[in-house]
Amino acid sequence: MSRLGSLGARLYRGEVGYDFVAKRMIWYGLSILITITAIVGLSVRGLHMGIEFSGGAVFTTPKTSISADDARDKAEESADGHTAIAQKLGNGGLRIQISDLDTEAAQPVQKALAKELGVESSKINTQLVGPSWGEEIAKKAWQGLAIFMLLVVIYLAIAFEWRMALAALIALVHDLTITVGVYALVGFEVTPGTVIGLLTILGYSLYDTVVVFDGLRESSKGLTKQTRYTYSEIANRSLNGTLVRSINTTVVALLPVAALLFIGGGFLGAGMLNDISLALFVGLAAGAYSSIFIATPLVADLKERDPQMKALATRVRAKRAAAAARAESSGKAAPADDADDEDPEDVDPRDAADEEAEREEAAAAGVVGQRGTQPARPQSSTRNQPGRNRGRGRPSGKRR
Repeated sequence: MSRLGSLGARLYRGEVGYDFVAKRMIWYGLSILITITAIVGLSVRGLHMGIEFSGGAVFTTPKTSISADDARDKAEESADGHTAIAQKLGNGGLRIQISDLDTEAAQPVQKALAKELGVESSKINTQLVGPSWGEEIAKKAWQGLAIFMLLVVIYLAIAFEWRMALAALIALVHDLTITVGVYALVGFEVTPGTVIGLLTILGYSLYDTVVVFDGLRESSKGLTKQTRYTYSEIANRSLNGTLVRSINTTVVALLPVAALLFIGGGFLGAGMLNDISLALFVGLAAGAYSSIFIATPLVADLKERDPQMKALATRVRAKRAAAAARAESSGKAAPADDADDEDPEDVDPRDAADEEAEREEAAAAGVVGQRGTQPARPQSSTRNQPGRNRGRGRPSGKRR
């Protein structure tokens, strides 16, 4: 078994672990700081909406030796100062898009580009997108996002409980805010591909969170019948049990997205990949972070306010204090779980099946040991037992 696999097994069994839940105030403060930075960047710089949302014109030229920067400058000059974005295509042509450009203003730009490239104006493909169509696309995108959020909350409330649904919703809003804030700070264009990337990362973030919640639900069954662990401690054990899995899935998902963003969009200059790859990269990283540092600690916070969990925490602290007092009076170190004084029902719900199997094996081994060590039966005298020794020493065969 590899070192990472061995570490994952030890984390699952609770032999090692990091107390994420106990340090939740640190993660809350860090998340609030990142979220505030994203909101400030969004309010100051705003989002650079593509023509699919704001309307405008897209010019596609044939193969040319003119650089993208020169074509952009010429297009902005012909469009009376409108901001243009120029990208080099794989066939050697150019794709130039200008937002907030109507039909009348697009014709001079097309003619100026044709003159700059030395081609006929008809060879430059021009596509116009009206602002009303862009507003309709934005409206549909927001509706899809709202429906997605509503379905997520309903599903989690039915499959788990309302506290987990609320924590997952807060984690999703956290991921959305960070991703949108990074888009504003970087200045990338927001296109329909960006919306697709946002919906994709929300689904991935939800998947990672549900994995942790499912383990927590199984571990917390019958929790109030024992006095060894509080709900926060069980939540932390469940989180550590799925930690390696979360890290592995996140790294594997980030590798191809990083290749699209840094190699395809940055090194090779395929700028059209930036819109979806940036949303995926930032969203995947934020989703993995929120499922570990936000969602599970929030569930523990909400659950610890339940009266039953408060009573359980009180019993756990009282039992540990009593064990420490007995150990101090006897001059010995207090046992970690005070196993000698446990009630019959005082067992860890996660390890109940394992402990029962160990008891059965021990009982079976004890029976075998007793049989193996049982002293041999002494040979009793046969003088006073007529018939007991009858026939012994007599040769086989029929009596004559």
